[in-house]
Amino acid sequence: MNVKGSKILVTGGSLGIGKATAKLLVENGARVAVTGRDEGRLRRAADETGAFPIMADVGIPRDVEKTYETVMAELGGLDCLVNNAGVGCARRMEEALWEDFEKVFRVNVYGAAIMAARAVEIFKKQKYGNIVNIGSTAALKGYEGGTVYAASKFALRGMTQCWHIELRKHNIRVVLINPSEVATAIGSVKREERVAPPNKLRSSEIAHAVMSVLAMDDRGFIPELSVWATNPWS
Repeated sequence: MNVKGSKILVTGGSLGIGKATAKLLVENGARVAVTGRDEGRLRRAADETGAFPIMADVGIPRDVEKTYETVMAELGGLDCLVNNAGVGCARRMEEALWEDFEKVFRVNVYGAAIMAARAVEIFKKQKYGNIVNIGSTAALKGYEGGTVYAASKFALRGMTQCWHIELRKHNIRVVLINPSEVATAIGSVKREERVAPPNKLRSSEIAHAVMSVLAMDDRGFIPELSVWATNPWS
């Protein structure tokens, strides 16, 4: 797609991967809206990236509707959804609570699915669109303490594969990007950005991946892409 002039919605754009992605897309000429749950952080992110802020939680159905009403009013349309909003949970399997699954799946699975379904209503009418789901290498292989989070990302990967089959005939591209460990706020108790050491991934590497898959000519698409740190042991 031609990113310049495109209308793009990035969920979870207050921090980390979402914020870095919004910044890069704006720098390349896109009109971008970002969602977030913390008003102060959302406003700061909007000021720093040039994106339009929408105070919304993808895990709340009425906020999803509000998001799309605002996007259509402010951007005048939509060409791409970046499903980035996500929450984490690190518990061993015998420690995982019912509430942990509800909290994580509400955002990482249910929210992503309903955000995408609403976008597809728009895309089918215009016979064109793009969805980028931010997954995780936790969707490829489980790990100790990952029962809740990995399950949510495996679910997102499964949904993405279903959407490939359903949506290609409507000229809608769906891409799953699986970052390995990235220094973002998702691993911080206070939801504060972490600084990556020189050998670890930053949010900017994932933003580059999003930009790269979108920039491919519309006749082709990359179904799935994983991003790893080259040498995290150095």
